[in-house]
Amino acid sequence: MAISKLSKNKYVTKKVLVINPGGSSTKIGIFSIFLKQGHKQNYHISKDFETVIRHPVKKLMKFKTIFDQLPYRQSIVEKIINNQQFDCIATRGGPLKPLNKGTYQITEKVINDIKKGHVQSIHPSLLGPLISYAIAKQKKIPAYFVDAESVDEFFPLARFSGLAELPRKSLSHYLNIHAVVQKAAEKLNRRLSECNFIVAHLGSGITIAANKKGRQIDANNANEDGPFSPQRTGSLPLQGVIDICFSGKYSKQEMLAKIQRKGGLISYLGTDDIKEIEHRIKNGDKKANLVYNAMIYQIAKEIGAMLVALKGKVTAIIITGGIAHQRMLVNRLKNWLRFINKPIMVFAGEEEMSALAEGAGKVILKLKKAQQY
Repeated sequence: MAISKLSKNKYVTKKVLVINPGGSSTKIGIFSIFLKQGHKQNYHISKDFETVIRHPVKKLMKFKTIFDQLPYRQSIVEKIINNQQFDCIATRGGPLKPLNKGTYQITEKVINDIKKGHVQSIHPSLLGPLISYAIAKQKKIPAYFVDAESVDEFFPLARFSGLAELPRKSLSHYLNIHAVVQKAAEKLNRRLSECNFIVAHLGSGITIAANKKGRQIDANNANEDGPFSPQRTGSLPLQGVIDICFSGKYSKQEMLAKIQRKGGLISYLGTDDIKEIEHRIKNGDKKANLVYNAMIYQIAKEIGAMLVALKGKVTAIIITGGIAHQRMLVNRLKNWLRFINKPIMVFAGEEEMSALAEGAGKVILKLKKAQQY
């Protein structure tokens, strides 16, 4: 909510720079957070600026690893913010070690864990702390990450994979999922603690999560299992994966790239551009239609699995994420889910930017303490 010019002198104002690197984009935003003097919980957030930098797949494919993208992505952020001043920076955390939800200050320990590979997986979101920390040092301000992908609230049964050496990891699009379940509960005029949601976050990677009374008790890890997505393979036939790995054709890095950046729609259709694929379908491309339907079918199957995780006690199904803007996809997915006979709520796009700004803003305004990493 914007604050009128006449009343601004009644508010303490802080500026938050938000940096949100994703699989094929970097979102940059500037937010103002206002706190009414003498009223500790009376705060408002205003978005001053937001832009989405789309990174062409061909451009990203030139980088051997995610971390090779760092100078490229950081230079884009620095050009956009120029010499503007901020009170703090907020970003995604990435798949770090298992954590509680909340806001954490980015310290040397966080940076060292990322650089030394002490993380659970490699994802572009790990560039967020690296970029933010570098810019924060230049500007002599704090940087924070909020609700990292590695927030772990799994219940015990969700941790078993079938092989003792390989427990299932809690790695998901937690930031947006946590934001939309709160929004859904509000819209239903219910407390989050009274609600159970199945959330389908649909982006370059796809997370399907079971959220029980505000706690994410199970979710697929988009880098390892679940439905295939625009860029990722999801679950694969295991014997075939082992055969490819020992074929001598690919290095470990090349296999990881095939699974996490060159899989899914890219593997089948050569593009992760949903609009282009839907355009092909409308022009009669039967292969594009078949592959698109297969992805939607796999999303629906995973939603069915989370129905079991919640023992059928579901308040609503939530569809969210960037590709939830595509009506064709959402309508086809709804057709698969009608038998569940539960409300389907669509929050197209992500709530990540405002959630990041709010998480860091509360800390900088001393409404909340940062957690220790």
